[in-house]
Order: sequence, then C-alpha cells, then structure tokens
Amino acid sequence: MPDELLAAPHDPLLHKRTLRKLDCLLLPFLALLFLFNSLDKSNIGNAESAHFTSDIGLRKGDLNTAVALFFAFFVTLQPVGAALGRRYGMVLWVPSCMLLWGISTSLHVWVRSRWQLYTLRIIIGCLEAGFYPVTVSYLSLFYTRFEFGRRLSLFYGQAAVGGALGGIISYLVFSRFPGGKHEDHGDGGDPNLDREWQSWQVLFLLEGGLTIVVALAGYLWLPHSVETAWFLTPDEKKYASARVIQDRASQNDSVTSNHITDGEDDERAYDEESRGLLNPSRPVRTALTVTDDRGLSPHDLVAAFQSRTIWHILICNTLSAIPVYAFSVFLPLVLAPLTKTPNPALVNLLTAPPYICGAITLYFFASYSDRHRIRIVPILFGLALLLSGLILVVLLPVSWAIPRYIALNILLAGTFIASPLTVAWISGNTPSPGKRAVLLGINGWGNLAGVFSALLFKPKYADSGYIVPFWWTLGCVLVAAAGYVLLLRNLKAENERRKDLLSKWDAEDVEKEKVEGQGPLKTDYRVLHWVISSSRKIGKLRWLAEWLEEAAEGGRQGDEKITFEYGL
Repeated sequence: MPDELLAAPHDPLLHKRTLRKLDCLLLPFLALLFLFNSLDKSNIGNAESAHFTSDIGLRKGDLNTAVALFFAFFVTLQPVGAALGRRYGMVLWVPSCMLLWGISTSLHVWVRSRWQLYTLRIIIGCLEAGFYPVTVSYLSLFYTRFEFGRRLSLFYGQAAVGGALGGIISYLVFSRFPGGKHEDHGDGGDPNLDREWQSWQVLFLLEGGLTIVVALAGYLWLPHSVETAWFLTPDEKKYASARVIQDRASQNDSVTSNHITDGEDDERAYDEESRGLLNPSRPVRTALTVTDDRGLSPHDLVAAFQSRTIWHILICNTLSAIPVYAFSVFLPLVLAPLTKTPNPALVNLLTAPPYICGAITLYFFASYSDRHRIRIVPILFGLALLLSGLILVVLLPVSWAIPRYIALNILLAGTFIASPLTVAWISGNTPSPGKRAVLLGINGWGNLAGVFSALLFKPKYADSGYIVPFWWTLGCVLVAAAGYVLLLRNLKAENERRKDLLSKWDAEDVEKEKVEGQGPLKTDYRVLHWVISSSRKIGKLRWLAEWLEEAAEGGRQGDEKITFEYGL
C-alpha cells in the first residue's frame, strides 16, 4: 500500500466532511435496498389480508406453506449467497439479484395456482439469500467498528420501517382499489379476477416495479470501495480508506494493550476511535483489501466454518429472531381479531405504529451500544423488553383490544434489537472481510426463524388470538436470552485464557503472533489434515486436497490470533 494512503491527516473537518458524505449518499441508498428487501418479504401477508389466497382459489394454509418454502431456500443458501456476493462484489451481485426478485414479485399478479405461488416464493427466497450478510459486510468496509452499530441500526431498522411502510402502502392501495366481494370460491378462484384489478394485484405490481427501479439505480450508485467512491474527493478517499484500515489493524493489539474501561480512559478512547480520527503515531499493517468488496480465500471459508462461536450465536439468533419474521408476515392477521372489522385497509394501517416503535427503539439501543462499546448487554436488555411484551400478550384476554395492541407495540419495540447488534458484534470481531462475509452468511441461517414462524402461526390459531404460537415464541426467546448470557461468560473466559497464554511468552513470540499469527501455540488442524489425506486418495477429489492445503497454509489470522481480544 502506498505510504501516502496511510498518512491521512488528523483533520476533524476532513473527518466530518467524509463521514457526512458516507451518511448522506451511501447509507441511505443501502437502507433503501433493505427497505425493498423487507417489503418483498412481507407483502404476501398484506396481500392475504385482502383475500389473496381465496381470490385465486387456494386454502389459507397454502400461504403458510409458501412462506415456509421461501424461508427454507432463503435460509439454506445464506452462506452460498454471502460467498458469491463476496466473490463477485456487492456492486454486481446485489442489484442483479434484486432486479430478478422484483420481477418475480410483480409476477404474483398472474398467480392462479398453488404451484405458481410456491415457485415464485422459492425463486425470491433463492435470490434474497445472502443479501443481508453481503450488504452488511459491504457497509462495514466504510465505517470503523464503533461507528458501525448506529449505522447498522439505521440500515436494519428498514425491516421495521418496511413493515410500517408496507402497512401504509397497503392501506392506500386497498382504499383506492377495494376490489369486489370476497368469498371462498374453492379451487376455481374468483370469477371476476381476470376482469378487474384486485387490490392485492396492484400491491404486488407496485412494490415489484419499485424494486426493479431501485435495483437498476444500484449499478450506478454503489462504489466497490472508498477508493472508487464517486462522491468523495481524492483526499477524502485516502482518509476514508486509512481510518478503516487502521481501525481493523488496531484489533490485533487488543490483548497486549491496556483494555478500555469506564471513566476518563474510555472517554479518550471513544473520542479518538469511535469518531474515526486517526492517530498518526500508530502504525498500520493491514492490506488494502480490507476496504474492497471483492475477494475470498480458502482460509476465509475454512476458518469461518471451524469457528465454534458462530454456531453458538446461530442458535441464539435463530430463537430470538422468531418474532421478527412472524410479525413481518403475520402481524396484519394477528391484528385482525382486535379490529372487529373486515376492512383490510384499516388492519394494515394499524401495523404501522408497532413497527415505528421497533425502529426508534433499535436506533437508541444501537447508539448506546456504540457509545459504550458493548454489544451483548444491550442485546439482553432488548430481549427483556421483547419478553415483557410477549408476557403481556399471552396474559391479556383477546377481548381487551386496546391493552393487547399496546402490548404488541412493546413487543415490536424489543423485537428488532438482538439481530443487528449480533451482526455488529460479528463484524467488529472479525478483521478479515472475507471471513466476515462468510460468518455473516452462516449467521444468516438464523433466518430459519422464518420457517418456525410459518409453522407456528397457523390459521387454526387465529380465532384464539394466536395465543399458542405466542407461548411457543415466549419460550424460544427465553432460551435465546440464556444463550446470550452464556456467550458473554464464554467470551470473558476466552479473553482471560489468551491473556494468560501471552503472559508466558517472550516479547519476540508475542510480536510474531501479532504480525504473522505464528506464535508458540500450534493450531489444531488434525481434522483438516485428515480430510486432505482422504481427498488425495480419491483422484477426483485431489483438487479439494490442494484447495484445503492452501487454506491451512500460513498462520492464524484476525480473531484467531492469540493477541486478539474479543469485544463484548
């Protein structure tokens, strides 16, 4: 890397100008992408409140099957989508997938049979797989670790905004296009369906068309890295790149430097690093690839799948995310018994306030998380808020419409906190962008919560206010909270273990570990070497053996180094 790139000036005005451009030109566009991603997940629930399945002659249970099929493919292909997105780059991969799923959303207008509905939902699930981890990994290339949480909340908050906006759009569409009489027409569907536009058809066509327009704009708007950002000046590009590179490099010094604590030291550290200002005296050793949206090595893949922490996080994230996906699809159906009106426009309008509560609460929790440089404790407080809402919902009688609606607002306020702060923890504790993308892809398997939600919130529970699904959801969130407590305990123990190891090494070994990841501790590659040996014995798998050997070469990288200290 050129030396002048690392010598970015310690200039607060340059910092503010650069960050303002990123916040005003890059972040809102990424948020817009996720907004339409969220709309295209949830619009089938809004459409069902306008009698989508009965109009085309399907059973109500077919909607649950379609949602489950969507999430089955969406979840399974998460790491694949994340790896491909990292391989080909955000700028090419995401707009292309978005263009195709926008077309598929529009095609719902002409659905007339069960297999057509299932096929379209499967296609959209395949195309959306990897969108979130790829986009979050891309966003982390432009911001330092403790600027990231708040920006991620504005990005992820679009899931809540999308729910609110989806409800408002549905209200406007359903008011303007009320459709005809809606009855169960058996397998024949509505005989008037092909002669007049139904409200749900307008909804699918409108949201699908808008998705296509935004996808086409993405090809021109998104840069591969800060070095190619069209909206930054040359000085701003150098500064924006150098500060992210230095922030990632500083992670390798964590255990051997003084750990940040509360008080004046914390304030000084926050002033310097969380604002992104560079310390010219600190050397930077990280490669330029830290800020590019392309590149994936064999080591990235192997190291990601060998991480024990990601599998622990995956279980916690899956259980805590069930309410996110349950209400992204089924909230209009949950609210319907409270309104005592067949008007789908009013029901969808009532979905907006709970989502707005979720977006606002997430922003404040993420801001607190960034300022205090912690992730897991805010996650636990968010889960406590979610549990409070769930307990109220299951205890209050269905006939108490207003108290239950308030309880749903409390529930949604805590629903969206755990997932983005978990992603912020993974991103902030994974210096290698390739491994980071794959880890986020594995964490994307947490979208399995969508399958569980589709299986839980069945139509047969509608008359009882979905009390049984709410009880199951409550149990899952309790287990998730216990899992996050255990994660916090394990991370503290691992940090202490690493400090204890380093205290027994001499300065030369510590420096070798910090720079090359090759200190006295040997990495256990027994399983990997067994796979390599077995692959060599099979002629057609020799390519796999060579590929795995490349993954095993070199020392520990990033968070694998003993000199790395996990943030909490």
